[in-house]
Amino acid sequence: MQFEYCEIKDYQKLDNPVWFSLTETHNQFALDYTNIKFYHPDFCPFGGFEKNENLSRGIGDYSIMTDNFFVVGEKPELPQGLKVNKELVCLQMIMVNKIYVEPTENITQLTSGHQNLLYQLVNLVQPGYFKEKTALLGNYFGIFKEGQLVAVTGERMKMSDFIEVSAIVTHPDHTGKGYAGQLIAYSVNNIINQNKTPYLHVVGTNFGAVRLYEKLGFHRRRKISFWNITK
Repeated sequence: MQFEYCEIKDYQKLDNPVWFSLTETHNQFALDYTNIKFYHPDFCPFGGFEKNENLSRGIGDYSIMTDNFFVVGEKPELPQGLKVNKELVCLQMIMVNKIYVEPTENITQLTSGHQNLLYQLVNLVQPGYFKEKTALLGNYFGIFKEGQLVAVTGERMKMSDFIEVSAIVTHPDHTGKGYAGQLIAYSVNNIINQNKTPYLHVVGTNFGAVRLYEKLGFHRRRKISFWNITK
């Protein structure tokens, strides 16, 4: 009797996505302060830790490089002079199957030549998260209309088995045309073709986005907090 090999993935790593991304696939982007790791702020202002102890020094050192950033997971201990500005409670959602959406638009894989257009569009719709070098963290895909980039989706945090779908953005003048669904499907299927599992984060009160993701087949996995730290 023959048995088909089935890869077993450690889904608990998704409870600490920044830490494991910077430990695994994205380790070249890590600033390692021993007990806490951060992405270099030019790429992504996110940090994560395994144990909530002896974090103050590392967080303080990172705050010299950027005065507005996020720690993902448990609420961290902070050094003097820093504070939690807000807590973003997000839903973490995963996808285990390919998405079959009938394409109606041409989807372009974005290159370094599109980096400024990508940066401008994402920050128009979701200011503060997408940095000048975020596009270097993974693949990004877009839809153009009359030479204008009007919708994008791409990859952000990456682990050995999991890739985050991120920057799901449509220009306000082009919403309601199904662009987001087509781009999400394209990105998800590209990730699954890499033998990885796609996941995403969405603010829990963004009900329209949550409905779209569930319609496409994403499942809610857990709630996870993004703690915005400022001076």
